[in-house]
Amino acid sequence: MKLNSLYKRVPKIKKKKLGRGIGSSKGKTSGRGHKGQKSRSGVAIKSFEGGQMPLYRRLPKRGFKSMNIKKFTAIINLSKIQEIIKKQSDLSKEKINLPILQKSNFVNKKYKKLKILGSGDLKDKLNIEVNSISKPAKEKIEKIGGKVTLIS
Repeated sequence: MKLNSLYKRVPKIKKKKLGRGIGSSKGKTSGRGHKGQKSRSGVAIKSFEGGQMPLYRRLPKRGFKSMNIKKFTAIINLSKIQEIIKKQSDLSKEKINLPILQKSNFVNKKYKKLKILGSGDLKDKLNIEVNSISKPAKEKIEKIGGKVTLIS
């Protein structure tokens, strides 16, 4: 037995060229059939699985996001509050709340609630009145000696 006799090489079969006349057996419509979306060029039926229910419709819908929370709640980080106090030093002496921030044009007038997040650091002792606050933000304010009042 020799290595060259172990298996016979299969000659490469040339791919049939499409659209080379009716006599080539892949001419005229080039195996696409007559008319319809699939016979046209550049058209693909996306997410179509041959009549089987597509994957995106088989999987259940998950979760819910309320649009109203984003619309009417002003979200501010501690770093932004520090910048505001730097610009207007008289704010650090009084209670900081939504109407005061709206009066001094730091927060848009369309907002009805104020939420504070804990990104950044504070250097001044503050008295803050908010609708909601994150745990890290509350800890940072109270660590400095500030006071947080929650309104509903």
